[in-house]
Amino acid sequence: MAFSRELLTILVIVALGLTMLAIFLLATAVPRRKTDRSVLSKGERAESVLEEHARAIQQLRGAVKQLAETDARVREHLARSVQRVGLIRYDAFEDMGGQLSFSLALLDEAGDGVVVSAINGRQDTRVYAKPVRAADSQHNLSDEEADAIRQAMASTPAVSA
Repeated sequence: MAFSRELLTILVIVALGLTMLAIFLLATAVPRRKTDRSVLSKGERAESVLEEHARAIQQLRGAVKQLAETDARVREHLARSVQRVGLIRYDAFEDMGGQLSFSLALLDEAGDGVVVSAINGRQDTRVYAKPVRAADSQHNLSDEEADAIRQAMASTPAVSA
């Protein structure tokens, strides 16, 4: 099968155009290397990577130190927060049922805090609060209040240091 001269010319031009298009697409699709990396020797590249890692480690050390300081402040704050709770319900009067009276101890890690008692009667309810230091109070404690404090101190703290 013989092609005319004009048809061969058109086919060659189309083939050259497709070749140029393929070369252009190939050149733009392949990622280019950074010139500074291709110029650097292996030793220089390793040294720059090590320096970069050293900087990152220094930043991490600073972050860890800051976190440790924050952790210490949080632990100090939590040690003074309510961590131990004791609740005793009881009938304050023989003619009253349902154990509506109670003594509630709210203490921190060291046993400091308050014991609150509510005495429920037929006509009214009276509420008393007494400060607690080291699981004891300078005020006279009822048996129920002392039991609530003992129960609170026997409980596991919500947060351990």
